[in-house]
Amino acid sequence: MHIVKPKRLKKGDLIGIISPASAPNDLFKIQKGVSYLEGLGYKVKVGKSSGISHGYLAGTDDQRIEDLHEMFRNKEVKAVICTRGGYGSPRLLDKIDYKLIARNPKIFVGYSDITALQMAFLEKANLITFAGPMLAVDLYNSVSHFTEEMFWALLTSNKKFGKIEFPGNEKIFPIVKGVAKGRLIGGNLATFLSLAGTQYFPELKHKILLLEEVSEAPYRVDRMFNQLRLIGVFKKISGLILGAFTDCNEPDLEKKTFSTGEVIADYVDKLNIPVVYNFSHGHLTDKITVPFGAGLRVNASRSFVEITESVVS
Repeated sequence: MHIVKPKRLKKGDLIGIISPASAPNDLFKIQKGVSYLEGLGYKVKVGKSSGISHGYLAGTDDQRIEDLHEMFRNKEVKAVICTRGGYGSPRLLDKIDYKLIARNPKIFVGYSDITALQMAFLEKANLITFAGPMLAVDLYNSVSHFTEEMFWALLTSNKKFGKIEFPGNEKIFPIVKGVAKGRLIGGNLATFLSLAGTQYFPELKHKILLLEEVSEAPYRVDRMFNQLRLIGVFKKISGLILGAFTDCNEPDLEKKTFSTGEVIADYVDKLNIPVVYNFSHGHLTDKITVPFGAGLRVNASRSFVEITESVVS
């Protein structure tokens, strides 16, 4: 696979804002996020559908697709940041002009439901994308110093990033020790799994899989990990990184249950690949930005993860 790296971001560049999934609940968050970016020295262009609500979607499929295409078509736009996740990105996959994306590679940022677009861009346009802070979720108010420091370092420097630091005194922990190298895929568990059986599901061989989730009960996490097992994902990947599984608890205190940690351990603790957990990525305040499609090295024996190449040109 010939990986395409977008050009690095420079002060004064134009950043496009889109809502390819759901709309922010409070449009004031978009304004505050725009002010944050402008305060850093960037110009900002907000997509037409970013403030529209169409049920649980930010506009119709056609409106959201047009915003996405317009941002990639516009030569002045150097990066595209999503306002939020929610739901709606998978509806767009068979409507995207991937030749347009491939002809105009640029920084693309989001996470959660945006996973669908990121895996499709990797599979169809070989483009490195970034699972990192979104405008109306992470960048509109009291931005985490840890989050923004790594985020802007990745997007603005064409040097190899190297070992990933973790917030505070946190560490990653091994479930299965060992060392693995490969290109990074994954994202939100439910969204990633929704691509299985489609042409947008990424190639698994020689890949490092990162998974995170939010607000799913343990039995639902069990169901999804079982599907990963049944379709052979764990036998094909080279390594597994477990990010944050935020609020993945059984809400009914009277109901018999396993913990999410117990569920995951049952599937991964006997794998023959390196597996680490407590990787600070997902629905968190202090968030590691990860470059999907980039080369990664996971050392579960010594508890570190390293980005082995530059991720922008």
